[in-house]
Amino acid sequence: MNQRINIVLPETIVQTIDRIAQPGQRSRFIEQAVQHFISHKSSEAVRARLEQTAVRDRDLDREIAGDWLAADIQSWQQLDTPKQTKSATPGAGKSTSRRSTRQ
Repeated sequence: MNQRINIVLPETIVQTIDRIAQPGQRSRFIEQAVQHFISHKSSEAVRARLEQTAVRDRDLDREIAGDWLAADIQSWQQLDTPKQTKSATPGAGKSTSRRSTRQ
């Protein structure tokens, strides 16, 4: 059920509404504008948008964490693999730099 109300708006706002709204549709335009404002500014709407954003960010965070986990596992596996050791030959391990040969 619709209810008639009287409101006071600045003349510039009324002119803008009349310029944008279809002829005879001023009330409908104002109704849609108020509904839009309510849906975007009410505390319930803000809470709902925050929840949606949190869920979106949670999923994105999980995806990024999964990507990093794969990289971490690969890095740890490379560190855990034993390095190939040189065969024990005479002189192996001795430095050949000039500094180490000085006495």
